[in-house]
This record gives sequence, C-alpha cells and structure tokens, in this order.
Amino acid sequence: MLQITINDKNGFAVAKEETNWTINEQAAELDIQHQPNGLISILYNGGSYTAMVENVDLKNKELSLRIDGQIYKVAVKEPIDQLLTSMGLDLKAMQKIEPVKAPMPGMVLKVLVEPGQQINKGDGLLILEAMKMENVLKATAPATVKAIKVNERTAVEKGAILIEME
Repeated sequence: MLQITINDKNGFAVAKEETNWTINEQAAELDIQHQPNGLISILYNGGSYTAMVENVDLKNKELSLRIDGQIYKVAVKEPIDQLLTSMGLDLKAMQKIEPVKAPMPGMVLKVLVEPGQQINKGDGLLILEAMKMENVLKATAPATVKAIKVNERTAVEKGAILIEME
C-alpha cells in the first residue's frame, strides 16, 4: 500500500490489486493512462481529468502535476519508507547537506554559483587559489545553494564556511 500526500496536507492510503483500486480502504473506480503526447488521462469515480507532469524528484519520491491549471505536489511513501518512518528513521533528515568549507587557506578567485541555484554532484562551486594553484571545489551531493558566505578576491582560512547548502 502506498501513502500518497497531496500539497503536504491531504493524505491517502492507495492500493491496487490487479485492476481493483482502493483509496483509504474504500473501493475506487480509477484508471490512469499515459497518452502518447505526454499527458496523463485520469478517470476517477466518474470524473475525467487530464494531468501534465511538471516536475519529477525521484530521490524524494515527489512529483508535481498540473490539472486544470492548478499545480498539485504529490509525495509517495512506499511500504519501506513507511516502515523506516515508524522506526523513527527519516532518510530525508539523515541526508543533511553540509556547508562547503575551505580545505586550506587561500584566495577565492571566482564563485561559480548563486543563491537558489540547483546543483548536482560534481558541479563546480567556486575556484580557490592556494599555493599558486587553482582548485575547483565541487558539490559532493545534489543540493540547492542557500547562501554564499564569501566574496571573490577574498582571502579565507582553512575551515572557513564558503557556501551554505540546503
């Protein structure tokens, strides 16, 4: 059984056995079909809806759907996610992103990102000159840049926080 949350407030327990769907343990007439044009056709208890996928976040098991001009944020918890939550283990909370710190004293030559920017593992964040060598500091995980704590052409000490992530 999947636990589906819509817009961080409406929760539903959804299950499918063969062609029969249940929502909150009540039988539901539901048919979902992916169309060749990329849209999704949804027939639910006599109503017909067309959805367009706006965004998919596989890591967090979330997606955004546009239905009749309205955006719906849908979060999915599979049985393993529900079990971990019941045991007090929250994978999202455990994946805290650490700030980027200066690995050695040096001079910040160039900042390659800006606040609010989405970054992926391996993306360059800034260039730090140390011992006459240019070092590109890279992201260790996907994240969003929260704040830049240094300016270009500024000297920094080892361990100084350069960029905060979220």
